[in-house]
Amino acid sequence: MIRGREKALSEWKPAGVACVSLLLIVKLSDQKLPKERETKSMARRISIARATKIEIPTDLSPDATIEISTALRQLLADVFSLYIKTKNFHWHMRGPQFRDYHLLLDEHAAQIFPMTDDIAERARKIGGTTLRSIGDISRHQRLKDNDDERVQPREMLMELRDDNLQLTRFLRAAHKICDRHNDVATASLIETWIDETERRSWFLSEIVGEG
Repeated sequence: MIRGREKALSEWKPAGVACVSLLLIVKLSDQKLPKERETKSMARRISIARATKIEIPTDLSPDATIEISTALRQLLADVFSLYIKTKNFHWHMRGPQFRDYHLLLDEHAAQIFPMTDDIAERARKIGGTTLRSIGDISRHQRLKDNDDERVQPREMLMELRDDNLQLTRFLRAAHKICDRHNDVATASLIETWIDETERRSWFLSEIVGEG
């Protein structure tokens, strides 16, 4: 019975799935599990094998791809979170300096949003995966949302300053991972994002008077 399945699988060679991996899956599935659990377990393992055996033209090691793409996924979630919060405060700004702050935050949001596509595509270029939904963002973000109905203008700017400072720390941590794996391309992108994020932090710090 097992030999029959091994023979069938050895003749089935979908793109990017190694037969050795599938044979290993068959061996693992021969454990004593209830029939329904065994079926679900097999399907899941095949799905994972397909996902992880896609051929991507990169000279980075599999470990490097996993570690860097994981860091990029978290960064992407944080950048989406910061973008939404910046637009939130842009929309709900009020007070005597409304126009200046409203326009400043719109400028910041316009700078933040393009980062999302660059981060996601970089992860894909090295063979990783990226975020797939709003729920995925919420599971990976480290920056906190702000759903308060009324936030004072100065509190908005201070919170955004703190978030940008924290994002800079996350970017530096991701840069160290890239350096460890000699991923100079991702590191170069991160350096640009650090400079932009530090500029936003600088502007916000000067405005709130706590530079």
